[in-house]
Amino acid sequence: MTLDNINRAVVDRIIRVDHAGEYGANRIYAGQMAVLGRSSIGPVIQKMWDQEKDHLKKFNELMVAFRVRPTILMPFWNVVGFALGAGTALLGKEGAMACTVAVEESIAHHYNNQIRMLMEKEPEKYEELLQVIRKFRDEELEHHDIGLEHDAELAPAYAVLKRVIQAGCSVAIYLSERL
Repeated sequence: MTLDNINRAVVDRIIRVDHAGEYGANRIYAGQMAVLGRSSIGPVIQKMWDQEKDHLKKFNELMVAFRVRPTILMPFWNVVGFALGAGTALLGKEGAMACTVAVEESIAHHYNNQIRMLMEKEPEKYEELLQVIRKFRDEELEHHDIGLEHDAELAPAYAVLKRVIQAGCSVAIYLSERL
């Protein structure tokens, strides 16, 4: 991908929102580790967090390469992400895993929408970005499945908790694409 042959507005929007999402995911896992890091689920959370750190690193690189500014909401996502992670972890491992399921399902859906949009344009122009998004989407789906395997659905008020978190994710995506 070069700066000359791409739709800058589309690429800027994708990189900005995906960077914000990966940053938020890192903060969520940081909050979960602050509460549950020394528990039996700690190594599972750490493994997922390590992958999220790699995702964030890649989007940091893409932001520099394509000269994309971050969302102005980064300080807000810093606090909200950590609070969400820690708050759901205070419900126990099931609460943390319910948060993981909700967030990762939302992110995978968002990545699928981006993949469809880029494939409808000129996919050969966006192949590098498509490869990154597909890889990260697949890893987010792995995290989703890990959450289910570790009793996410046993969290208190699971269905309500999941819907509320996913509504928040939708708002975060909408705002981060635009601001």
